[in-house]
Amino acid sequence: MRGRGGGGRSGGRGGAGNYTNPCLTMHQPWASLLVYGIKRIEGRSWPAPLRGRLWIHAASKVPEQDTIKAMEEFYKEIYALNGVTDIKFPEHYPVSRLLGCVEVVGCLKLDELASWEAIPEGVRVEGQTDFCWLCEQPQKLLIPFEMRGFQGVYNLERKIYESAARGLVPVEGPLPVKFPLPNPRDPYSLSPGSVSSQSTAGHTTEVEKSSSLVVAIASARAAATQFNKKDQNHAITTVESSASTKQYELRSKSSEQRKLSPVSLPHSCDGEPSTSNESKPNNDCMSEQSSRHNRVTAGSEQLPRASPKLFAAAVRGLKPS
Repeated sequence: MRGRGGGGRSGGRGGAGNYTNPCLTMHQPWASLLVYGIKRIEGRSWPAPLRGRLWIHAASKVPEQDTIKAMEEFYKEIYALNGVTDIKFPEHYPVSRLLGCVEVVGCLKLDELASWEAIPEGVRVEGQTDFCWLCEQPQKLLIPFEMRGFQGVYNLERKIYESAARGLVPVEGPLPVKFPLPNPRDPYSLSPGSVSSQSTAGHTTEVEKSSSLVVAIASARAAATQFNKKDQNHAITTVESSASTKQYELRSKSSEQRKLSPVSLPHSCDGEPSTSNESKPNNDCMSEQSSRHNRVTAGSEQLPRASPKLFAAAVRGLKPS
């Protein structure tokens, strides 16, 4: 497997560009459409970091029926440009499964793909993103493997790869495409800039788009954008929920600290009303009052006691004032 840096996932599974059994996790229905040979262009915001076999894994999010319908209508329209009307779409779109693989033979920018007259018109219209990965030779697993996916391109675990490689069967798409390499000896010769350098400005013919095709393209873009917005909203909701939980914990902790702290009486020790709203006793004040009482009691116990005889003599000696 030949790979170059960029878009890879490290962490023990092979760093960027160091791929042994590279895999890409995709949302449904795009993942199954690619493995079934219906989708020939995988759109990304970054160029393909590899050439050769790429395993396709379906993400865990269940696609909505409107999304599936929009993408199936999109492919009906673009295949119709080349006279293909009989398309067998997948009966199911499983999630959290390893589905199969394709061969990545090149990568072009969107404007290059749209102006490349060496490929069918439908393929030229299929690209809708900044970078278009050119895929051939789809194969699907007879029994999709349940597994966890990751972001970017990552390497399959060896045990999963060895089991999956034995269960692959070739798939014949509605209109298989062979992308011509500028240099057959260089697998990276079909890269961004390679096609535009060969084209002469003004000599390319733009694909004519019917009103139904325009609507299908708009619906497909909306479906992809809607999926991206859901990811963003999920992330925002997670962050907001985490922040709310943290604030609640801080408030609870502060409340517990107030309960354990000494508070003022409704009236202060000197008899003036207190400004505090708390009605719990002031421990400092009570301690001071108790201390005063103890001092008075202790002082009275320290006075010498008079004997009964002295006390009687003192009473007889009293005179009225």
